Amino acid sequence: MFGRRSLLRGALAVAGVAALPALSACSSSKSGGGSEASNAVSFGSNAAVPEPKGAYQTLFAAAKKATGLDINVNWVDHNTFQQNITTYLQGNPQDVFNWFAGERMQYFAGQGLVSNVNDVWDKIGGSYTDAMKAQSKGSDGNYYFVPFDYYPWAVFYSKSLWASKGYTAPTTWDEYIALAKKMKADGLIPIAFTDKDGWPAMGTFDYLNMRMNGYEFHINLMRTGQGWNTSKVSAVFDQWRQLIPYYSPGFLGLTWQEGANQILNKQAGMMVLGLDQIGTIFTGSNADDLGFFAFPEIDPANGQDSVEAPIDGFMVAKSPKNAAGATKLLEYLGTAAAQQLWLGSNPADIATASGVDTSKYTKPQTAAISLINSAKHLSQFMDRDTLPSFADPVMLPAIQKFLSSPGEASSILSNIDAQAKTIWATNG
Repeated sequence: MFGRRSLLRGALAVAGVAALPALSACSSSKSGGGSEASNAVSFGSNAAVPEPKGAYQTLFAAAKKATGLDINVNWVDHNTFQQNITTYLQGNPQDVFNWFAGERMQYFAGQGLVSNVNDVWDKIGGSYTDAMKAQSKGSDGNYYFVPFDYYPWAVFYSKSLWASKGYTAPTTWDEYIALAKKMKADGLIPIAFTDKDGWPAMGTFDYLNMRMNGYEFHINLMRTGQGWNTSKVSAVFDQWRQLIPYYSPGFLGLTWQEGANQILNKQAGMMVLGLDQIGTIFTGSNADDLGFFAFPEIDPANGQDSVEAPIDGFMVAKSPKNAAGATKLLEYLGTAAAQQLWLGSNPADIATASGVDTSKYTKPQTAAISLINSAKHLSQFMDRDTLPSFADPVMLPAIQKFLSSPGEASSILSNIDAQAKTIWATNG
């Protein structure tokens, strides 16, 4: 998302929709115009990398057999898609596109840039929990989102490396730091931390804040923007400063893939990341070597009761060319059968629909279910739980500045607070 992102942002804004070129699709409109017999549905994907692109290709081939639809995919890399999403939706977007639950979904629903998918939920609703349904609705009570998969953020490691070193999973902060020191003495990079793209660091902030200040404080901070320049948030950055000496050398110039490979190649001991990301690196015979533990407790009052578990899924553009086809495709994607197929090709996530055969899950997937089910609170991730105009333009560069100059935390928080007040006043 960031790193070079600040440099790309201006170019992408100028490029506009050209950064996400539209695919042609046969005509059909939500109001009934066009040909409902059209078999072409266009799809905007943020999954241009080999995995999960390959899993989507398998899924869309199956979707064609099940629905008769031709899915014309516009493959775009995740960062470009996400940073250009507003311009994309205001231009000529594909009929269906990848997106996320939480504030990110509700924001675009509130802006009138997407269509409701109530008709889809009339068909798939019986396969979803009330909690998952709630994550799929806008503030007006309509459905705008079809969840497909979700996954936890945790502290990941190589089981075989840990077994060879005799490491055990820490549950408290003191144990976590002690383990990092031991790993450093053993010649390892204690914590694979790589933040060229900016967004990976958000997960560490979220966990520190929830562990120190509790879920309610964290989610209110995300949703209201109030409280950034306080002693509670300052304490989070003070705590974070303790980890920096154990991070990967040159971490601000490294991508998350490079960090995940440090874990895979047994160069580093542990890494705070999402299963959705690192699970695409630990594949094949390496899949079950991936272990993880919940981010450690800092304040016993909060324990480890909150888990970051982002939900990914699909939305429909405001004026899809083939509305009937978009509905038909999402009705299929919302089934356990479709999600089971996806997970078989990309075992880095957990299905959102009920009825999936969990006996076919990998060990990390099974452990992920246990972690999520044990949580008292689920967060969606900073850039999904807060306003898009705040997460990317403000928090990404602010966190990177802190990581490069931790001594400037006070002025950084003051600046964040000032920008938050302006942004929420504008969106208020």
